[in-house]
Amino acid sequence: MSAPRSPLALPFPDLPPLAGVITRTARAGYKDWERCDLTFVELPPGTAVAGVTTRSKCPSPEVDWCRTALADGNARALVVNAGNANAFTGRRGAAAVEAITARVAAHLGCAPSDVFVASTGVIGTPLPIDKAHAGLDTAFRAAPCSWRETTAAIGTTDTFEKAAMATAMVGDTKVTLVGIAKGSGMIAPDMATMLGFVFTDAAVAPGFLQTALSVANAGTFSCITVDSDTSTSDTLLAFATGTAGNRPITAPDDAGADAFQAALADVCHQLATLVVRDGEGATKFITVAVTGATSDASAHRVAMSIANSPLVKTAVAGGDANWGRVVMAIGKAGEPADRDRLAISFGPTWVAKDGQVVPDYDEAPVAAHLASSMVDIGADLGLGVGRATVWTCDLTHGYISINADYRS
Repeated sequence: MSAPRSPLALPFPDLPPLAGVITRTARAGYKDWERCDLTFVELPPGTAVAGVTTRSKCPSPEVDWCRTALADGNARALVVNAGNANAFTGRRGAAAVEAITARVAAHLGCAPSDVFVASTGVIGTPLPIDKAHAGLDTAFRAAPCSWRETTAAIGTTDTFEKAAMATAMVGDTKVTLVGIAKGSGMIAPDMATMLGFVFTDAAVAPGFLQTALSVANAGTFSCITVDSDTSTSDTLLAFATGTAGNRPITAPDDAGADAFQAALADVCHQLATLVVRDGEGATKFITVAVTGATSDASAHRVAMSIANSPLVKTAVAGGDANWGRVVMAIGKAGEPADRDRLAISFGPTWVAKDGQVVPDYDEAPVAAHLASSMVDIGADLGLGVGRATVWTCDLTHGYISINADYRS
């Protein structure tokens, strides 16, 4: 992590160990850097898995593998490669995934389909199988490492490690959820984030775990954007080991199901907003709330149009209370809108109502709000009860500098 630490970074949380979850890292050398870039997570037999992946039409072979493996609902291991996305690599990329899963399966004595894989980094370069084999062999022999070391090893342009935890009561049993994620640029998740992994000691049936994760993702990872670009490798996986000893959650009306769902959503929300806080070049965290839309789905699309607008984002970066740019972003969203019912706010201050600037508009409190690191933009369309909230960051010269030098 050579770039300066994001000014929006939060401290790494104190994460507890989870029984049966063993993490190890190694330096495979996928990129010319002096750091670990291969992560191997061993999971106990009986671990359930669920996941959501990118909707990109050019997915990596790792994404293809996970989609197929998720059908069984079982997991024994996770391997994460950083520095090489292994996407757009043809048969060679798929062969690398097959080689990795076969080697881990032989090591653990499980089926290759029980091994999940994710890669992140440069697109277009096949993952070197020899480096993967050597890195795995080193990881197999390595001492278990901390959550922070594990999180650091999955990063690319990240400037700080992203992790979160939550607990829930399932019957009389306390269960724990720990999540880690990476992501800084190429962030406009469509079903997932760059890479995110949640581990829990709760006993949860694969079917319910999948439902819970999909719901959690819809209101968190699928509501963030840094630069409007959806990755070829976006993957969010959840693993439930069952080591806490609770009665398995199999359906929404089971004891503790609501509490578990809430805890999972909490972890996903924490991780998703941490990704935005580490947006490449970001100096301000922006919450966009849209109300009064014809539906929640319509509100979401309008909110994402605002959050993805380079003009809105650069205005926020410069502290410019240019509400006309918000109007522009709403108008281009392709959703129902009426300019004469539209109202816009920055922070607690309404700057426009009924399609025009408010009488006696005073820009001073708005300018003060935009000078802070936490910025709120509100838009009420005045058409219905649909609402949505999304999170983004400002767009600065730092984003250009990071991405102009990405492959060097």
